[in-house]
Amino acid sequence: MWIRRFIQLILGLSVFGLGAALMVRAHLGLDPWNVFHQGLAGRTGLSLGILSILSGVVVMLLWIPLRQKPGVGTIMNILVIGLTMDLFLWLMPEFQGWPLRAAGLAGGLVLTGIGSAAYIGAGMGTGPRDGLMVGLNRKLGWSIRVSRMLVEVIVLAIGWILGGVVGVGTVAFALCIGPLVQFFLPFFQPKAPAP
Repeated sequence: MWIRRFIQLILGLSVFGLGAALMVRAHLGLDPWNVFHQGLAGRTGLSLGILSILSGVVVMLLWIPLRQKPGVGTIMNILVIGLTMDLFLWLMPEFQGWPLRAAGLAGGLVLTGIGSAAYIGAGMGTGPRDGLMVGLNRKLGWSIRVSRMLVEVIVLAIGWILGGVVGVGTVAFALCIGPLVQFFLPFFQPKAPAP
């Protein structure tokens, strides 16, 4: 059971990394955290994946005063998404033309939703950014929605100021990722045994 869940976790995180890479290649706007990573990449010369790993570590350190505890899924989230995103960006050529870029954005959104549902369904610990929202909820009493919105608006603004790409993909991510994860999650959660 643990092995199956771990494999699901790794595959889900890898699919998430592929979805993120597709959105980067689409050049139509990224999710808030990758806008932030992209802005930093332009200033530091580091890859998006490495910056994703480094920011994941920093965000996890913010868990300490919030008394959040990482799980296997937290550590794997930090490592696997960043590494697979860099791998897929290395393998994928730049997308040329609107049809291919639009398809890349749509595919990236769907794969990010599937990957999120798979790693959440594995139940092996929250990612560092999700854990921050949960910690703020527990420590300060803020709703998850308010915590997430506040953190992601700040991260998005900083990323945009640094030169990260904000566009239709950013809006599409904000509108679609919740419903996509909700749709795919039942496929990845263990079925209750029949009575």
